[in-house]
Amino acid sequence: MKGLVSNVINPIAIGVNGRTKLLHYPQSLPSSSKLMQLHLSKIPITLGMNHSRPLHITASVRDSTQHFHNTAPSKESIEIWRNVDAVCFDVDSTVCIDEGIDELARFCGAGNAVAQLTASAMGGSVPFEEALAARLSLFNPSLSQLQNFLHQHPPRLTPGIEDLVQKLKAKNTDVYLISGGFRQMINPVASILGIPQENIFANQLLFGSSGEFVGFDKNEPTSRSGGKATAVQQIRKAHEYKSLAMIGDGATDLEARSPGGADVFICYGGVQLREAVAAKADWLVFSFEDLINSLG
Repeated sequence: MKGLVSNVINPIAIGVNGRTKLLHYPQSLPSSSKLMQLHLSKIPITLGMNHSRPLHITASVRDSTQHFHNTAPSKESIEIWRNVDAVCFDVDSTVCIDEGIDELARFCGAGNAVAQLTASAMGGSVPFEEALAARLSLFNPSLSQLQNFLHQHPPRLTPGIEDLVQKLKAKNTDVYLISGGFRQMINPVASILGIPQENIFANQLLFGSSGEFVGFDKNEPTSRSGGKATAVQQIRKAHEYKSLAMIGDGATDLEARSPGGADVFICYGGVQLREAVAAKADWLVFSFEDLINSLG
């Protein structure tokens, strides 16, 4: 999609309640602003396209990870990662720093209510299909609203993801995007990363003849609980991959670590740290640089 570009972002350390959290800010900030200690619950920032919106501090807390046993991967996990045939990435809070549906809902005036349901869905406490339908019913986005949103909110990629995807592709490793988000919002992300459209597994918003919202395609596997596991199994079977990795932050990503699915689940906690998910991961990382360096 023309006119959509990637905002390169750098991490900034933010002190909150005595703990340090990482935020990602555009590189255009003065260098003297890249490391600072603040005590705020949210910070308004300007992000391209001449608009401002608050960035909630939901990044992972590095100094709270000492109770996790999996920040240092096992030899088996490293071996799988280095020789993997394909990597499937979650998109929201993994490839991108935003939860796409939350941002679209905020644009349409229903941000807070939708964000609460997103947290429940990603934590695994509500069946995904129920949470998806409930979130959309709160704001019923029209086609024109979606198009305006895409124009005003270009994708905000997570630092390091472009380098990681490039290195995987250089090793002839196939890359997929598997998301409970919407294909219309993920296509620009795939374009930036050079990922073919056929390697996207995501939901599809449906609109009527006048552009009114009529629902979403319930035939997509990612529209329901266990859908990412189904998608990964389909990918693996179709291409006869010997090994496959899943990278994400939510319960639906963890589900992909199943028989016939992913051999290893890598939890990315650099944007959202969902402790129940992170604790069950084969490997917990907070920077894509760790994965890049481990590829050898």
